[in-house]
Amino acid sequence: MPHRYKVREIAQQSGLSEATVDRVLNERPGVRENTRAEVAQAIADLDTQRAQLRLNGRRYLMDVVMQTPQRFSDAFRAAVEAELPAFAPAMLRARFHLWESGSTSQMADVLGRIRGSHGVVLKAQDAPEVAEAVDRLVGAGVPVVTYTTDVPNSARCAYVGIDNHGAGVTAAYLMDQWLGAAPSGVLITLSGTVFRGEGEREVGFRSALRGTGREIVEVSDSDGIDATTERLVLEALERHPRVEAVYSPGGGNSATVAAFEKLERVCRVFIAHDLDADNRRLLRDGRLSVVLHNDLRADARMAMRQILQHHRALPAELARPTPIQVITPYNLPG
Repeated sequence: MPHRYKVREIAQQSGLSEATVDRVLNERPGVRENTRAEVAQAIADLDTQRAQLRLNGRRYLMDVVMQTPQRFSDAFRAAVEAELPAFAPAMLRARFHLWESGSTSQMADVLGRIRGSHGVVLKAQDAPEVAEAVDRLVGAGVPVVTYTTDVPNSARCAYVGIDNHGAGVTAAYLMDQWLGAAPSGVLITLSGTVFRGEGEREVGFRSALRGTGREIVEVSDSDGIDATTERLVLEALERHPRVEAVYSPGGGNSATVAAFEKLERVCRVFIAHDLDADNRRLLRDGRLSVVLHNDLRADARMAMRQILQHHRALPAELARPTPIQVITPYNLPG
């Protein structure tokens, strides 16, 4: 049985004799299974307590870097701030670098100016310039965790978020079920083609609707900003009169609703992502059919765990894809 402690420590923790612990660790015969289990539990307890001792009194500073609409950054910032006290007795602080639109050069510049950080949670474009900036941070001993949208060709230590391709397939399944035999076209609204997460959602959505004969119309490069989104959606709706449904991986949903209303067009199905303030209101008002959501506090907690694990302050835990929640007006969380 693998262990990292002296026989005396394990014996004290388990309440067994040192001779019994020694027999278990060296896999000698004549030891009952429940005794082996007691020794294994004692080692697990020592691991947990060692992790708590590493956290005790330590101070960690993390940076949250995101290009995203303010409605999403506000929601994630609140999630991070709510989770920071959960890591007591360690003291975690967060600095936020948040903006709505910009170039990959701007993102790389912000990453390049980070100093004194114990880790970065990053929502950024999947571009070589960004990957190089991530690699420089990691090379300097600063772990980077990508969130919501990945930069896989970088040295980032983990990706936290949903399975974006699976989310797109889920959206397509719901869309096709609700539209049924109607020949309605579907509009996909993306905030930008350089965000890998949105691209994976779109690919999943398109692949699952392949063969249905539905017209799929895409608008992109709005950065999720309402004014730009409304203009792009109006133009698309005027060109495509059969569009009667929307899948929105990228946000700007209030603007999309406004565009349908301006043209007095019916939107039969509207599937969106994330329970930000706008989407909560639209869902309550019946303007959205469903929201595909993930628990932002759980995401924030996992991202911070990944950073602390890098510093060996917590035991290793893999970052698994966050479960997708299908939210209707009738199961809307408080």
